[in-house]
Amino acid sequence: MIYFDHNATSPIDPRVLEAMQPYLTTFYGNPSSTHRLGRASRTAIDTAREQVAKLIGAESAELVFTSGGTEANNLALIGVLNDNKQHVLYAATEHPSVKDPLTSIASKGFDVGLLTVNASGQVCAKELLAQVKPNTRLISVMHANNETGVLQNIASLTQALQGSNSDAIFHTDAVQSAGKVPIQFTQMGAQLMTLSSHKLYGPKGVGALIFDKSVPLQAIQRGGGQELGLRPGTENLAAIVGFGKAAELALQELSQRTVFLLSLKERLERQLLAIKGISIVAESVDRLVNTTQIVVDGMDGEMMLMQMDRQGICISGGSACASRVVAPSPVLTAMGYDKEQALSAIRISLGMQNTEAEVDQFCHVLADIIASYRL
Repeated sequence: MIYFDHNATSPIDPRVLEAMQPYLTTFYGNPSSTHRLGRASRTAIDTAREQVAKLIGAESAELVFTSGGTEANNLALIGVLNDNKQHVLYAATEHPSVKDPLTSIASKGFDVGLLTVNASGQVCAKELLAQVKPNTRLISVMHANNETGVLQNIASLTQALQGSNSDAIFHTDAVQSAGKVPIQFTQMGAQLMTLSSHKLYGPKGVGALIFDKSVPLQAIQRGGGQELGLRPGTENLAAIVGFGKAAELALQELSQRTVFLLSLKERLERQLLAIKGISIVAESVDRLVNTTQIVVDGMDGEMMLMQMDRQGICISGGSACASRVVAPSPVLTAMGYDKEQALSAIRISLGMQNTEAEVDQFCHVLADIIASYRL
């Protein structure tokens, strides 16, 4: 099997699994307990918190562990909004875990606005400033798009915002970019940042929200006092340890991974562009080193996915969270693609276990599928 769907989820690194094992068996104490098993669990969580925070240049005291990126996004958005007279802005290409909570609060009277993107999927500072109001409380723009891989220049947006004297809180979903590109939370200028473990070879079911201490963040669930009182509930100990190890490895190996994945992507894109009717989405702008989304003239994306699956090749048509719904990608339509083009899109997201031979085989199979369909 060839797995080219790493933006949906990545396989767990064996070194991460090894780090988790003792916390599934030997060290099973509740981190809130004061006995020695509880203290051992608490120490493990503290270590993981430092490891994850270090990945993005934050302080460990600025990190709250969650059940994943979706919960972290909800905590970031809902946790800073407390008055429906407040104004919120989000980019048209955001993940559903940002769009859906904001759509929900719009139905409760909040003033929610949409930031348009250009043909490359990027938000420009001029567009941002044009929509900021005196009562703008929150702005959310994702760092790297999960479908296209397009990277936003978050620092330029936050600098423009600061220059406008707005006191709006800036949130960025960095689920796809963390561990793939260098990130410095403070330098980026955002006050809230979302991370997820399973996008960087860690376990599923654990994520984190990074928050500037100046942000008046409030819990959106009620219960115990875990995670600074912001995310009640007994911590997922083994998963948190795994997240920490995955973050540590991602930071240590960032340069090596970047060189390897960029080489694979360049090989992939050279061959794709040699196939008639294929174009690469946002080809000319900064994208993640592992991500290529293409549109194929006159083809049906779902059909190509099924044909690839029969050949033992795993790819995606866009966001895995929406792949069961046969509808044009909102990301591509926001970028100006028409319905037919958007429905012809497929996404290839590479990982560290992939090879040049797999890239070559994929391109050969894709060319055959397209040729057979057109005949």
